[in-house]
Amino acid sequence: MLVELAVGDAYGAGFEYADEMIEKHNNLSRYIQHPRHRGIWPGRYTDDTQMSIAISELIISGESWTPLNIAGAFVKAFKRDPREGYSGNFYEFLQATKDAQDFLTRIIPDSDKSGAAMRAAPIGIYPDISEIIEKCSIQASITHNTPDGIQAACATALASHYFLYDLGPKHELEAFLRTHVPGQMWSYELPAKVKAKGWMSVRAAILAVMRNDRLSALLQDCVNFRGDVDTVATIALAVASCSHEYAQEIPQNLIYGLENGQFGRDYLLELDKKLFEIQK
Repeated sequence: MLVELAVGDAYGAGFEYADEMIEKHNNLSRYIQHPRHRGIWPGRYTDDTQMSIAISELIISGESWTPLNIAGAFVKAFKRDPREGYSGNFYEFLQATKDAQDFLTRIIPDSDKSGAAMRAAPIGIYPDISEIIEKCSIQASITHNTPDGIQAACATALASHYFLYDLGPKHELEAFLRTHVPGQMWSYELPAKVKAKGWMSVRAAILAVMRNDRLSALLQDCVNFRGDVDTVATIALAVASCSHEYAQEIPQNLIYGLENGQFGRDYLLELDKKLFEIQK
C-alpha cells in the first residue's frame, strides 16, 4: 500500500496544477520536475506520503488513538525529515511547532481540504468498520474538523478496507461507501479539474479506481483529471493496491526511481509488512 501510495504521490507531484505538462509528459516513462515547485525533485514524495507514514507508524506502535498521540506522530515525521509539499501556511506551522501539545494548542482545525483524506488509507487495515470510522474521524478532526473533511477521510479509509477484506467487487465500491459515508456521490465525474476540497480528490480517486484495472492505467488516469492530481493518485493507488482485481504492475522505473533514503522505498516496504501483519 505505502509504496504504491508514494509512487502516486511522487509521480503526481510533477503535474500538480501544472496542466500544461500532462499531454507531453504523462506517459509513465519517468518522474518529472514540476515547473514551479523546484524544491520537490523528481521521485521525491510529498506531504501526502509523509503524513501517511505518520499514521502507519502510530497504527503499528499500538499506542492509544488520541489527538495527542496522532499530533505527536505528525510532528515526529516532519521534524526528522522536513520536506516541501505541504501548503505554505502548514509548512510554517510545522516548522514552528515544538511538540504534540503545542500542535494541538495552536492548530485551527477548520479545513475542508484533502489533508485528512490523503493520509487515511492505512486506517483501513482495521477489521471493524465502526472502529475505522471512529479512528478516522479522530485523526481528521485534528486538522479538518468539518463535515467534508471528515467524510472524505472516512471514505478513503473505508475504500482501502473494502478491498483488503474482499467485501465486494470494485464496481460496487461506490455503493458501499454511500452506505457508510452518506452525503456524497463518491464516483461521479467532476464538472472541472480537481481542486483542493477533500471530497473532490476522493471522488476523482474512487471514480478512477472503479473504471481501471491496472495500476499503470490508473496512475495516468489520475493525472489526467488535472489540478490536485498528486493527492488523487496517492489515494487511488493506495486503495487499488489492495484489490485483487487490479494488475499490480507499476512500471519498474517508477518503483526504483522512487527516493530511497532513510524514509524512502525500503522503509515504506517495511512499514507495509508490519501493517499487513496487523490485518492477519
